[in-house]
Amino acid sequence: MTTSPDPAQRTEILELYKLAVEMADRVSARRGTANAFFLSVQTAFVGLVSFGFPELAKSPWWASLAVALAGITLSAAWWLQLRSYRDLNTAKFKGINKIEELLPVKIFADEWEALRRDPIVGWRKRYAELGTSERVVPLVFVAAHLLLLVGTLTV
Repeated sequence: MTTSPDPAQRTEILELYKLAVEMADRVSARRGTANAFFLSVQTAFVGLVSFGFPELAKSPWWASLAVALAGITLSAAWWLQLRSYRDLNTAKFKGINKIEELLPVKIFADEWEALRRDPIVGWRKRYAELGTSERVVPLVFVAAHLLLLVGTLTV
């Protein structure tokens, strides 16, 4: 936009900006709650399977496969949900950044640019997005379920 908004429009834009930031924060909070839920369920599931390992190993092969597929399905649902939250946050922050073009300060756009541009002190050379690292956890659980499956089938 080439023209500066009038004072009434500025107030409306600022209110919309506050609402967009609050909605983005809520999405992040929901993502954290979903992560806690899936982590708890997966940890309990792997724990129960591990404790029941001797009995599961005596069961028919398809019982072990069914248990592993249940765990892998949970992991896949978790991973897909994380990807969905990432996409939703990306869209929300595109909107926030667009609104910031009309404001005197671009808090989120400047923060993101600094993370991308400035080197990170320490062993890492660049910023690792939370979404990238958190999507690894469901894959670790897939590996755990596959290992438990292989273990029950080879006993």
